[in-house]
Amino acid sequence: MFLLSWQLAAAAVAFDFSPEKRALLGAKPTNSVVLEPGPNDATITRLTARILERQHYLRQPLDDEISSRFLDSYLDALDHLHLYLLQFDVEEFEVYRAQLDDLVKDGDTTPSRMIFKRFLERLEQQYDYVMDLLQNEKFDFTSDDRFIPNRHTLPRPKNLDEAKQLWRDRIRYEYLQEKLNKEKPDEIVKIVARRYTRVLRALKEYDNDDVLQIYLTALTHVYDPHSEYFGKSELETFSIGMKLSLYGIGALLRSEDGYCKVERLVAGGPAERSRAIKANDRIIAVAQGSQAPVDVVDMKLNKVVDLIRGPKDTEVRLTLIPADALDPSVRKTISLTRDEIKLEEQEAKAKIFELPVEKDKVMRLGLIDLPSFYSGFELEGRRSNGEQKSTTADVVRLLHKLIKEQVSGVILDLRRNGGGSLEEAINLTGLFIKDGPVVQIKEPDGKIFVDNDLDPTVAYDGPLIVLTSRFSASASEILAGALQDYDRALIVGDSSTHGKGTVQSLTQLAPILRSQLGLSAGNNPGAVKITIRKFYRASGSSTQLKGVTPDIVLPSIWDNHTEIGEAALTNALRWDTITNATYEKMNRIEPYLAELKKRSEARIATNRDFVYLRGEIERYKKSLAEKTISLNEGQRLKEKKEADERLKVRKKEVAARPEPEGKVYELTLKQVDLPGLPPPVARTNHFASAQSTNAIKMDELVKKGETKGKPTQSEAGATGLGRGAKKSSEKTSPDGDEVDDESADDQVPALDFTLDETKRILADFINLSGKPNLLAVTQPAATK
Repeated sequence: MFLLSWQLAAAAVAFDFSPEKRALLGAKPTNSVVLEPGPNDATITRLTARILERQHYLRQPLDDEISSRFLDSYLDALDHLHLYLLQFDVEEFEVYRAQLDDLVKDGDTTPSRMIFKRFLERLEQQYDYVMDLLQNEKFDFTSDDRFIPNRHTLPRPKNLDEAKQLWRDRIRYEYLQEKLNKEKPDEIVKIVARRYTRVLRALKEYDNDDVLQIYLTALTHVYDPHSEYFGKSELETFSIGMKLSLYGIGALLRSEDGYCKVERLVAGGPAERSRAIKANDRIIAVAQGSQAPVDVVDMKLNKVVDLIRGPKDTEVRLTLIPADALDPSVRKTISLTRDEIKLEEQEAKAKIFELPVEKDKVMRLGLIDLPSFYSGFELEGRRSNGEQKSTTADVVRLLHKLIKEQVSGVILDLRRNGGGSLEEAINLTGLFIKDGPVVQIKEPDGKIFVDNDLDPTVAYDGPLIVLTSRFSASASEILAGALQDYDRALIVGDSSTHGKGTVQSLTQLAPILRSQLGLSAGNNPGAVKITIRKFYRASGSSTQLKGVTPDIVLPSIWDNHTEIGEAALTNALRWDTITNATYEKMNRIEPYLAELKKRSEARIATNRDFVYLRGEIERYKKSLAEKTISLNEGQRLKEKKEADERLKVRKKEVAARPEPEGKVYELTLKQVDLPGLPPPVARTNHFASAQSTNAIKMDELVKKGETKGKPTQSEAGATGLGRGAKKSSEKTSPDGDEVDDESADDQVPALDFTLDETKRILADFINLSGKPNLLAVTQPAATK
């Protein structure tokens, strides 16, 4: 019941650009946002409120205190950097500070739409102002002005004039960034203008479902940062991420200037098999079977994706503008039959490293790279294909292959693993211990129950290292913590893992709408993911906030970033302890730990990669402490020249190194059951590395104000969109799952000195704990 009537403090600024100027800057998005509540919005909202009150771990009633924090949470979800909404705007919305709880319980979501519209109007004002600056302003970079990239903790602008000054400072910063990259003035204008145009276009494509998702997630985040409301598209994405498959055509899609564009094709998918569609083709219409086509130009990307996805063995027809068409009026219609698309890149995979140790003798080390704990998960009303995905089953196959190929030790790499299925984490832990408690779980009423590994079978009993980082979270921390408590595995990595020690439950709303309330769900109403329990290790210590501390800590750029990890998230639950469970330690690590630490520390002290990293860490600390960035071109050029020189020296030094010794074999689940090993991968000295590249990236992210949680895309920081809002540049995985534009940087590159040191630690561990299995140097037959 948002009854307050209001007007903007100032009308949106309008500029009459000439056709030539408009051609240079690009056309302003003209699509208008129409936000009307959906037929089930009220019920969805009431259900979300009820689930929060009755099922959340805190059991906190939705009262005036929650209402007040809810208002702040929603405002920050839209305008995280305090760039757009004015103090004047917030003062008008103050009337709802003690009313949002009652409105939500009544199912009234009017404030969500009204506040979003105000935010969008401010964004349009910024767009018009920025376009005018780009066309008419002659920027000067000789003063001592400084720019504050991260304004989250600073007051919002008092009025439109103050907001314009902030917008002007940001555009000057962005202009200078491109100028330092040696772009010409006209090209800078195009680059920056296109960026702001994409942002505005993306936000003007938001519909009521998008706004409702941001609004209800802002409410759930008041309780804790891991409770969320999933709309239909996000629920579909969650399901795909858990089972690593979908039904569609197998195309990576992105939104570009109002068109749905093909980024690339998934190997073996219907699109690739057809040979009728290729990268950079633009999809302008989608039809189901014999039905009439639907025009998808200027349609929001996730809606296009919904049209393209569908049941297996059904037909979808796409009307395309071919990428190689000389005439843009050319159209081509193709027919594809949907099939299951498996996201094999996100499955567990393995490597075998051969380390020369004696003349004509090598020691083999195995590595299993596990990006997540995936498992079968089906949406309500969706039939399973009968084949349930399982992390544990996949890792067992990889372990059997590594054992067959006579590895002397194994590294389980969880550096990129943000969690997933609790059941899979427990089962996977059981592959390395005989039986016993893996994790303790505390209920809201204080009751504690223990999840045990009941299977006495051990899949691998040899030397084991678990490699972690600040991004190893949740299920990863359960596994690492359990293997550390049992003294079964050596934990190596950043100073701590992420610190997510909570259990979430997913409640799909469609069955409730249908069975309890007698309503037809119509379109999928989504789901509520809510925190219901807390994790504790067998030792009794919570993994919440503090995470798992490795036995051997390696230098890391992330350890110096105070806003990465659970402790940096708003409303994170507290750390505590409970009574330990009964379990028997295996005494595999403790006898050798002191010597392993001593050897590793000696290597790190003189290792040229870690010496370089320590220098980057110190520079990064300085960047964090300064909080502002110079807008003086001379000073920035000097800084850039120094950085470029460091990189040049670094590249030259790395390139001059001899080729790494020993062969490396990569194994996927497709290859793991074949005899022998595939050909070894090519070995080269790449400059890029997980640590050195991230050090450089983080310095840039600090300058952009994008250091909350894991680094995000540059445009997300430029717009000020905070947690709970979608990225401004929509890019998708096969048939439409959003991915970060910088996801390629998360892949472990060729020069990975953290992994190299971990391999040395494992070799020391093998030598100290028993005789290594040495093999004669031979060339294995290539897998056919």
